Amino acid sequence: MFRNVAELVEVADSQGKKISQVMIEAEMEVSQRSRDAIMEDMYANLEVMEKAVRRGLTEDIRSHSGLTGGDAKKLQEYMQNKPFLSGPTLLNAVSMSVAVNEVNAAMGTIVATPTAGACGIVPGTLFAVSDKLQPTREEMVNYLFAAGAIGYCIANNAFISGAAGGCQAEVGSATAMAAAAIVEMAGGTPEESAQAVAIALKNMLGLVCDPVAGLVEVPCVKRNAMGAAIATVAADMAMAGIKSVVPTDEVIEAMYRIGCAMPTTLKETAQGGLAATQTGRQIEAKIFGVRMEKQ
Repeated sequence: MFRNVAELVEVADSQGKKISQVMIEAEMEVSQRSRDAIMEDMYANLEVMEKAVRRGLTEDIRSHSGLTGGDAKKLQEYMQNKPFLSGPTLLNAVSMSVAVNEVNAAMGTIVATPTAGACGIVPGTLFAVSDKLQPTREEMVNYLFAAGAIGYCIANNAFISGAAGGCQAEVGSATAMAAAAIVEMAGGTPEESAQAVAIALKNMLGLVCDPVAGLVEVPCVKRNAMGAAIATVAADMAMAGIKSVVPTDEVIEAMYRIGCAMPTTLKETAQGGLAATQTGRQIEAKIFGVRMEKQ
C-alpha cells in the first residue's frame, strides 16, 4: 500500500508498474475482491460517465433553477463554426467537463470524481484525450484508476470536499487527479504524473467554495471547465520535463493548511465570495423567495 504520492511513485517505479496497476492491486488488497470484480465496477462507472458526456453535448440540458445548462453545446458549436484559439483537445476537455457538470446540476446521473461538484473534470479530460490518443476501453478504465490513486492520496492527507477545504479541495483535487491520469494515458512516467499533480494543484490553491444560492451550479460548472484546462496543460508541462520546485506531497499539505485557515464563509456556506455579491443575493432571493438565513 501507499500513503502519499511519493510512496505511490516509489512503489510503481520499484515494481515497474503504472500508477493504475498499483491502485488496482491496492483495491484488491483492501476490498479482498478479485481484479475482475473491481474492473467490472469501473467499467460500469465509465459507461455512466460516457452517457453523461453525451447527454450534456447533445441534449438541451437545463438545471431546475435555470442557472446553468447549454454551455457545453455552445462551446462545441463555437468549435465547429469559428476559428477558435485554443487547441481542439483542450476545448473538447473543457466542453465535456462542462457537459458532465451540467448533467449533475440538472439532477442527472454522474460519477462523483471525487465529488459531485467536481464531477466533470476527470471524465471530461478522459474522453477528450481519448479522442486524440485512441486508447482501448481497458486503458480508459486504467485512466480512472490512476486518477483514483491521486484522489486517495489527497483524501488521506488533506480533504476533497468544499465544506472542509474550499473549492481547492474539490475542483483542485479533481484537476490534480485528471492531470496525473492524462500523463499515464499519454505514456508518461509515474514521476511525471506526480509532477503534473503538483503543477495542477498549485494553481488551485486558495480557491474558495462560494456557490451562489447554495446550489452546486454557479460558479461550479465553469470552474470544472477551467479545471479541465489546467489539468491538460499541467500534463503537457510535466511530460515536457518541467518540475514543481515544491514536492507534490508538500503541495497537498499546503492545500490542507490553507483549507484549515480558510473562514467558514468561504467553505460552501454561500455566505461569502460570489454568493455574497449583489447579483448572488438577488439570484438567491429569486429562487428561494427570501434571502437565506446565515447558518
